[in-house]
Amino acid sequence: MLTLVLLALGGVILSVVVGTLWYMPSTPTGRLHMKYLGFDTLSPEEQQKKIEEAKPNMPKIYAAQMVLSFLTSLAVVFIVSTSLKNGVTLVMTLGFLLLNWLCFVVPTVGMQILWGNCDRAIAWPKFFSDTLNILVTMLLTAAMVNLFV
Repeated sequence: MLTLVLLALGGVILSVVVGTLWYMPSTPTGRLHMKYLGFDTLSPEEQQKKIEEAKPNMPKIYAAQMVLSFLTSLAVVFIVSTSLKNGVTLVMTLGFLLLNWLCFVVPTVGMQILWGNCDRAIAWPKFFSDTLNILVTMLLTAAMVNLFV
């Protein structure tokens, strides 16, 4: 049990790293995310003001994100470790993981974009960016679990 929790915490770290790289303002996906947030229409001064206003809430937001990432990571760790321990091949295990992503993550992100306040001009790129970010994180977490199980 302790191993699963530690691996899930490792998945949280992977999620932070992937998310930071994925949504950096210098990447295409980061620029897309900034456009989604409306930063592309703000002057540098207005952007800085928004950043300063958001800073006091950032620890709470990051803490909430860590909890959410932990839940995803825990599911990935459980699926991968249980499958591998029961003799399921790594390819089949990754298939289970892909199916979970396709059936749970893709519809959830899709509904959020469909019914949210997303600019229709960027809806599809945002959908693919967000779902692929989660898939990459899940696959990296699965690779980490495979190393330690």
